[in-house]
Amino acid sequence: MIKPEPTLERLSVAKSLLLTPFGLDDSHLFRTLAEIKAYKVDEADLYFQYTRSESWGLEEGIVKTGAFSIDQGVGVRAVMGEKTAFAYSDDISEASLLDAARTVRSISTIAQSGQARIATKIIASSRSLYQEMDPIASLDSNAKVALLGKVEQLARAKDPRVIQVMAGLAAEYDVVLLACADGTLAADIRPLVRLSVTVIAEQKGRRESGSFGGGGRFGFAYFDDAMLGHYVDRAVNEALTNLEARAAPAGEMTVVLGPGWPGILLHEAVGHGLEADFNRKGSSAFSGRVGQRVAAKGVTVLDDGTLAYRRGSINIDDEGNTSSCNVLIEDGILQGYLTDTMNARLMGLQPTGNGRRESYAHVPLPRMTNTYMLGGDTPPEEIVASIKKGLYATNFGGGQVDITSGKFVFSTSQAYWVENGKIQYPVKGATLVGSGPECLKHISMIGNDMKQDSGVGTCGKEGQSVPVGVGQPTLRIEGLTVGGTGAIQSE
Repeated sequence: MIKPEPTLERLSVAKSLLLTPFGLDDSHLFRTLAEIKAYKVDEADLYFQYTRSESWGLEEGIVKTGAFSIDQGVGVRAVMGEKTAFAYSDDISEASLLDAARTVRSISTIAQSGQARIATKIIASSRSLYQEMDPIASLDSNAKVALLGKVEQLARAKDPRVIQVMAGLAAEYDVVLLACADGTLAADIRPLVRLSVTVIAEQKGRRESGSFGGGGRFGFAYFDDAMLGHYVDRAVNEALTNLEARAAPAGEMTVVLGPGWPGILLHEAVGHGLEADFNRKGSSAFSGRVGQRVAAKGVTVLDDGTLAYRRGSINIDDEGNTSSCNVLIEDGILQGYLTDTMNARLMGLQPTGNGRRESYAHVPLPRMTNTYMLGGDTPPEEIVASIKKGLYATNFGGGQVDITSGKFVFSTSQAYWVENGKIQYPVKGATLVGSGPECLKHISMIGNDMKQDSGVGTCGKEGQSVPVGVGQPTLRIEGLTVGGTGAIQSE
């Protein structure tokens, strides 16, 4: 059996959802773009989107919430220099397209002579990083409710101290169609699922929580019994560990970060600072530093939108550029920035496939996809054993960063106090305070256990949220400031 070429198949599905029902075809799209290009603009695009999403929530032993929604619309954008004009509508029609075109082309009052002509250029990449499936349909409603019920049973059976279980299941079927003034016509079909588990445990009147979850660009079949057991084990173990936790010590000290999700610190403290818009404006701590040493030797950081089935992966970005694997820092030397089309043009760079937007109602921005640090050659046990006195942080909650200075604050959700290479006791309330650029320079040991997170990341920027991935190996960092309320105690 001969399979259709993936790009053409995606285009066919996208057109059947976003053009055909509204009496539109390619000619209408490029007629609209020609209306915009008749004026002096550098870039213009039409971004159509159809999104179907569903979520279920369990609490107190029953599924209390369920939601289903469908959203569709089109965003019309024109760019001249660094100015952007943007209009969007949930009414997909020729009249709406032309009305939006007339609105956004007002960014330039200089009409070009003659009629703008646009030749179609289909993005020809046959890349297919995930199945073109509707994950919502991969499991019926009764089975979804039963799955959440199983999570509840597993968690309560794990330990009698578990007194409350909350679980959430979510799925999204996202279809995008993009037409650009350079003739590009591209589409992507993006499935996304996620399962989250939170438990509350009680002991002698003290209550603590633990959470875990995961997902990616696939169907619900991913959440088999083994995966459910893994998620529940991680959530329950975190809650029980926190029941024994003492107040975290404070001060400047050695900190070891565990693999996987602790890469969120790398994402926030370093990744955002390498996005092109901040660097073009000179507001990032990394501005103008390509080719310079910005991290310790051995530190290599990538942003890779091409990893199969990963939450942050995309076949194309939201401007029609093919996603790519970008080396940001190599052996400590800054190699480049993450760009969208506009910032790449203004900086004299090539687009890196990182122009992303939350929806058709938003403009694209340079954003991360899956950002991670490559592993080294040191066993993680050796790194922990090397700590004389310090903190070993294995899981994180929230955090924030100041892009201009690179300063960050992060809270740990699971951490341990270590002395003479031995874990002494768990601690709670620890916050890590530091500077992203300085933090990179003080990495002294890199583990051989690089791991991606389990698929839970959502990144916010300028009011827009997009799914992302993070990852790293076990890392030893010198001289980080730890905020806490406890004194250092030895067993």
